Amino acid sequence: MSDAGGPAEAFARGMAVRRRVLGDSHVDRAEAAKTDFDADFQRFITEGAWGSLWAREGFSLRERSIVTIALLAALGQEEELTMHLRATANTGASAADVKEALLHVAVYAGVPAANSAFRAAKRVFADLEDGGGR
Repeated sequence: MSDAGGPAEAFARGMAVRRRVLGDSHVDRAEAAKTDFDADFQRFITEGAWGSLWAREGFSLRERSIVTIALLAALGQEEELTMHLRATANTGASAADVKEALLHVAVYAGVPAANSAFRAAKRVFADLEDGGGR
């Protein structure tokens, strides 16, 4: 997808993709927590990350999910990592996909980053198996 149509279309496209990946309840909570202080940032990530990058052709949502999880793990961004691990329930990325991505993280970004990410993934996947977090 292109950015044709301008910011309003990018925002609408971004909200649709964001809801598809993260789920309505997550997005509804995030929108309810939005303040004047972070409203511009929320618009920026909705238009840019979700409306432009995640909405592009070329990678499926599953592939984008796997890449995003690997990057967040490598950077040690556990809060965002956990959010994207939960989103695998919507993107089609499997626990096996995540395991492979985290093995790559161990080799290319370091064992401590992968170790932390494996712990987070085990917690999230156990919670999802128990029916939580949806």
